[in-house]
Amino acid sequence: MRVLIADDEPLARTRLETLLRDCPGAELVGSVASASAALAALPELKPTVLLLDIEMPGVDGLALAERIARMAPPPQVVFCTAYAQHALRAYELKAADYLLKPVRIERLREALERARKLHAESAAARPHLSGMVRGMRQRVPLDEVIALLADEKYVTVHYQGGTLLIEDSLRTLEQTHPGRWLRLHRSCLIPRERLLGLNTLADGRIVAQLAGSTLQPEVSRRNLPTVRAWLRHP
Repeated sequence: MRVLIADDEPLARTRLETLLRDCPGAELVGSVASASAALAALPELKPTVLLLDIEMPGVDGLALAERIARMAPPPQVVFCTAYAQHALRAYELKAADYLLKPVRIERLREALERARKLHAESAAARPHLSGMVRGMRQRVPLDEVIALLADEKYVTVHYQGGTLLIEDSLRTLEQTHPGRWLRLHRSCLIPRERLLGLNTLADGRIVAQLAGSTLQPEVSRRNLPTVRAWLRHP
């Protein structure tokens, strides 16, 4: 299992890193100090499990869990916190487990095993898009999609491995996968969890900053309020 740690306390991160060395099958792929850093790292590191603190500056762990729950499939979240009062909300968000600090090695091993089983079940039903690449049909998992750009006839799927042409319209994709996409303009959809922020160019155009990509699709004036609202309240 690929494990990412997100905790603003250096000592807490160090303890989890040490405990993970005694957890067979667990590979530490990253350790970050904030929820926003974890969100930005997810597309590149592709963790199986996220060991997540709750009370952190800026975006807290619960808000991050809400965002990544929309991924397909999402990493399994194991909350590691000093506070017991968030447990009910954590399980409403389908967290794999809820560990109280100081985390004990036995409980961490149990949580990782539970997360492994849940991830296997989720991956078995991994949704995807199907289209053509150089004349051959290919499937792209939804969690690898960066953006969908439409022209007159086709939709180009930009994903982590390149591009793919599909015949489904953007409207059809919105209906097939409700709640997954955020419309930037009439010819562009992105996965909601990919949106990190907005940049204003010298000519006044506003473009989206996307996790795991240098692609910066433009945001239309019509869709800008919705996009800004999503950034404020994901």
